[in-house]
Amino acid sequence: MAGIYIHFPFCKIRCNYCDFYSIIKIGFIDEYLSALEKESKLQAGYLNSQIVETIYFGGGTPSILGECELRKVIESLNKYYRIANNSEITLEVNPDDVNSEYFDKIKSLGINRISIGVQSFDDKTLELLGRRHNSKQVYECVTSAVKADIQNIGIDLIYGLPGLDAKAWRSTLNKAFELPIKHLSAYHLTYEKGTVFYKYLLEGKLFKTDEEESWRQFEMIHDLANENNFEHYEISNFAKKGFYSKHNTNYWNETPYLGLGPSAHSFNGYSRKWNYSNLKQYINLINSNKLTGEGEDLTLFNKANEYIITRLRTKIGIDFENFRKKYGEDYNRILTNNFEKYLTSGHAERRNNFGFLTLKGWFISDKIMAELMVLK
Repeated sequence: MAGIYIHFPFCKIRCNYCDFYSIIKIGFIDEYLSALEKESKLQAGYLNSQIVETIYFGGGTPSILGECELRKVIESLNKYYRIANNSEITLEVNPDDVNSEYFDKIKSLGINRISIGVQSFDDKTLELLGRRHNSKQVYECVTSAVKADIQNIGIDLIYGLPGLDAKAWRSTLNKAFELPIKHLSAYHLTYEKGTVFYKYLLEGKLFKTDEEESWRQFEMIHDLANENNFEHYEISNFAKKGFYSKHNTNYWNETPYLGLGPSAHSFNGYSRKWNYSNLKQYINLINSNKLTGEGEDLTLFNKANEYIITRLRTKIGIDFENFRKKYGEDYNRILTNNFEKYLTSGHAERRNNFGFLTLKGWFISDKIMAELMVLK
């Protein structure tokens, strides 16, 4: 079992908060697609002929691509990889790019899951974020997808936004859960270097949400998700039963995946690699039949820490017995001893051989994971 991620690095405009690799020069799309097909061929042996059960088109804004362009990519993948007949194929979409006709066409290609970049239902907030859609277009997008009989619909939201209080966040969540969606991702706003929001933060035009308010908003989405029969299965992800994102779940379960396109990452079980975040460099290298990027072989130490970080993001948590067998008594003893502190503080729980973070633990997960990592 394996997955493929395709990074489409083009956007019509750049959002004020986003630090993912993207460019707004969409005139390079044809060159990119040609290089992508060549990279698919060059990377054909990476997954060792494993069956690919998930394909994810991310970005950037992959919904800029039309049916013919998406068909070209999918046909290329089927040519070089063993794609399962019932594979989960996800396309990230921007609400103002799509309509019922578009969804009808992409469904015919086998795309059976969409992830809509909603972020907010408030038009003023969308304008502040630099989004190019409005709230009306969100509803039109979801309606169009349902009309095309696409059942697996997910949306993304952002909390911890400037001026967003608990009342406004509750209103946002209520609107989200009224939609016929199966999946919801909610991410706290971060101010990343190089973004417009980071510049505004330095200039005092924006201020970070305080920790108490952030906690209220995080707790609220957990509670409202439960009320609406959504499982909180990973720190930032909620889903109806049977509708977990298979692709993202693979990341947390150590399943091999191949990343295609500039800035994309790959993992085959014993090493990681990543493509350079530069479209021109990517195209030039691929056209010279060279792979683009860097990588590293993973030591037992690296693997143990990755296991801790990825598993604690999920509701399943760490299987201590499995950890001991895979990484040895010494690392297991360190992890177990470090974990005790968070059992006492209420940030973690342990049931039988499994340890996992509580909601309080998830809220400060970065700090906890850093402290739980085993030492060389």
